[in-house]
Amino acid sequence: MKFNWGTGIVIAIIGFIAFIMYFVITMSTDNTYSHDLVTEKYYQKELGFQNEIDAEKNANNLKEKITVQRTAKGLQIAFPKDFAPNKIKGKVFLYRPSNKQLDFEIPISTSNTYLLVPEKRLVDGRWNINIGFKYKNKEYLVKKEIVY
Repeated sequence: MKFNWGTGIVIAIIGFIAFIMYFVITMSTDNTYSHDLVTEKYYQKELGFQNEIDAEKNANNLKEKITVQRTAKGLQIAFPKDFAPNKIKGKVFLYRPSNKQLDFEIPISTSNTYLLVPEKRLVDGRWNINIGFKYKNKEYLVKKEIVY
């Protein structure tokens, strides 16, 4: 068999197609490359998006902002001091972008003006925190990104 330019080009194209097929099959079947949506109920959350925008505006208009800081005991979420702690109702959702299994939610029930998320629940890395609560029939939402 004679090896010329035409044969070389055909072999190169076949090799390239084989590589792409191997890559596509590996990425679609291997569990280490699985990528999930941020939320399973994407379209239902989209319908309530204006409420989120209004709640974020309410939180931005507070005189004293909600702070999130790392302490020796864990992650401390401090609410404004003029809020009555027992009237704050809501949830804190911690979302780990790299691993869905690490996501968790904590109900807000405080006797002080801060909430403490225990350090044992948090793994080092990036976290998205959504603090959604209601105080005196007004909705508030604070979204933060931290590296713990």
